[in-house]
Amino acid sequence: MGSLPGSRRRISAFLAIVLAVTAVGSGAGVTLAYLTSSAALGSNAFTTAASFDTVAPTVSATVISKTGQYFASFVKQNGTYYVYANATDGGAVPSGIATIRADVSAITPGQTAVALVAGSFTVQGVAYGYRSASLIATNPLAAGSKSYTLTSTDNNANSRLQTGFTVTVDNTAPTATDIQTANGGASVGRIELGDTITYTFSEIIDPQSILTGWTGASTNVVVRFTNNASTDTFAIWNTGNTAQLPLGSVNTKGNFVTAATTAGASGTASTMVLNTTNRTITITLGTIVGTVATDIANKTTTWTPSATAFDRAGVATSTTVGNEM
Repeated sequence: MGSLPGSRRRISAFLAIVLAVTAVGSGAGVTLAYLTSSAALGSNAFTTAASFDTVAPTVSATVISKTGQYFASFVKQNGTYYVYANATDGGAVPSGIATIRADVSAITPGQTAVALVAGSFTVQGVAYGYRSASLIATNPLAAGSKSYTLTSTDNNANSRLQTGFTVTVDNTAPTATDIQTANGGASVGRIELGDTITYTFSEIIDPQSILTGWTGASTNVVVRFTNNASTDTFAIWNTGNTAQLPLGSVNTKGNFVTAATTAGASGTASTMVLNTTNRTITITLGTIVGTVATDIANKTTTWTPSATAFDRAGVATSTTVGNEM
């Protein structure tokens, strides 16, 4: 047989190279889909698979959240925060996400193209694949809803701008609005297993500010009662009874113990749960160890909160005393 014309020989040689690359890719992690160049042989043009990606990435979920948080979607003026996102590249042959950038200039002036980097992050139980570096909200920053946008670009230069994302700015300090104790045992006016203590705030408190890793679900704690004649006090401690939790101190204005007493340090544990609807944290007493007394006189319990506790935006709680309503 005669030899192939020059152009056909060049085409055959190019196809042989393509097949060789494809074969190598099957065993070495290099695939034709990620080649981005084109080749022309005479009037014949060949384009690699990556160039077929004509669809921009899409951000499927995003949130702004303060640092050191559980609850997301709230920030305060002069507070630190992150931008989180989930995104996927589109098209039949996606080339992969190159960049995701956030315009948060409504929260931090000048920050119009903040880079989000890939990683593994969890906010309020939701996993995110991208996060910005820590940012600082401007001060002053008016309370209310603020908008931000995200622009995602893939490795084939397809880009998509998405708008309509918001975060709420809250600069108001939460306050103590009520403290209530309720009988859960057999005797009124006596500290017993099953009794409850309910702290009510003016707004939802972030559980991470009360106990590291707490999501608001029922968790074990210890209640310590201190004898002080007719003005006994109590405070909430961690399950190991080694550190006081930042729920402040409560003065019962009564005589309920005659010596140091605990609830939940041994036997049945005391529990703590957050209710976001009622803005409350409720403690249910566990096993009582100590010397208790019965006091059925009408008392007005007072609660001095801790400034360590903060709301969803990170604003510290006011230490103004709250009275039993």
